[in-house]
Amino acid sequence: MISINEAFSILENLNFAPREVEVSLLEARNHILAETVLSPINMPPFRQATMDGFALCLHDDLAYEIVGEVKAGDVSNEELQPGQAVKIFTGAAVPHLAQAVIQIEKVTVENSILKLQENIKPETNIRQKGAQISANDIALAKDTFLNTAAIGFLAGLGFDQVKVYQKPSVAIVITGNELVEVGNPLPDGKVYNSNTIMLQTALLNADFDKIKTYQVKDDFESTKTTLEKAITENDVVLVSGGISVGDYDFVGKALESLEVETLFYKVNQKPGKPLFTGRRENKIIFALPGNPAASLTCFYIYVLPTLRKYSGISASYGSTLEKKLAHDFVVDNPRAQFLKALVSDEEVTILSHQDSAMLNSFSKANSMVFLPEGKYEVRQNDKVLVFSI
Repeated sequence: MISINEAFSILENLNFAPREVEVSLLEARNHILAETVLSPINMPPFRQATMDGFALCLHDDLAYEIVGEVKAGDVSNEELQPGQAVKIFTGAAVPHLAQAVIQIEKVTVENSILKLQENIKPETNIRQKGAQISANDIALAKDTFLNTAAIGFLAGLGFDQVKVYQKPSVAIVITGNELVEVGNPLPDGKVYNSNTIMLQTALLNADFDKIKTYQVKDDFESTKTTLEKAITENDVVLVSGGISVGDYDFVGKALESLEVETLFYKVNQKPGKPLFTGRRENKIIFALPGNPAASLTCFYIYVLPTLRKYSGISASYGSTLEKKLAHDFVVDNPRAQFLKALVSDEEVTILSHQDSAMLNSFSKANSMVFLPEGKYEVRQNDKVLVFSI
């Protein structure tokens, strides 16, 4: 059994070579850019009115003759003379001889004569050509995270596809003869299979959507066959259950027979002690505890950072915040604990129902409090380490 920090260190030292793939902008959301992108155009590509009003060819008087109109999307070839103006709308191209745009609220119009309240400075309310970016400048650098704004920026420059680092495909392998699929009657001695949809949801919430699910009964040959198929077909394999040392826990033996290298097995923590992590070539296998809360804890602490790392996203293990504890809490445990908790304002509250099989408190949690092993008491307002989930 290893410590949590030793487990983190092993995972941090893993090296992956993310694959590049060209995808549509919509598919590229929340991916990492795999190339530096240069702007093919100036943005804006022309001098642009920043508001509704009138484009002016300036002169010394406060009165101007209105000689036309320019809507967004129009091109005006009007050769304005000093003292002339055109009505213009937000985003429209400013005629090249116009030097300023006066907002509509600051003028009066009588027939075709426009009157200003005061003189206006040149370039007022005009966004210059290339003000945001010039053609051939770097639009986004390689390794940029493509959030909503980045996707919109690329679309505004005319891109419809971009190269990103491909996210890993993920297998969920569920073991256990005691499992019954939800929606069916529940016979005596059986429990519903909650881990499949729970892990699917956790993956989808983190924007990992290439997911395959597999279910296997508790015997060695079917466990080995199913695991071989899952490892062959996917980049990362999550096994739920069957990793302990019971008579009907065949996952460990099956992984050994499939020549999966053990990176570590068993971590000095609660919940999630029987966590297994292994590797075969560039494939990563996590055998998670079967108890739902323990499985989800290990997912957040170990699996999710690894998936992000596999995707080219900068990820760190053990990334925590410090928060004040809202109440006293007594620790008496030989293992370090990840406790379901709720952060509100600057405080964190440790929730009840911490058993590794219980999800009801997890459904209310937005974080986990980390408490080292030992016998001690944490007092109200003491700072504790918090993992966001």
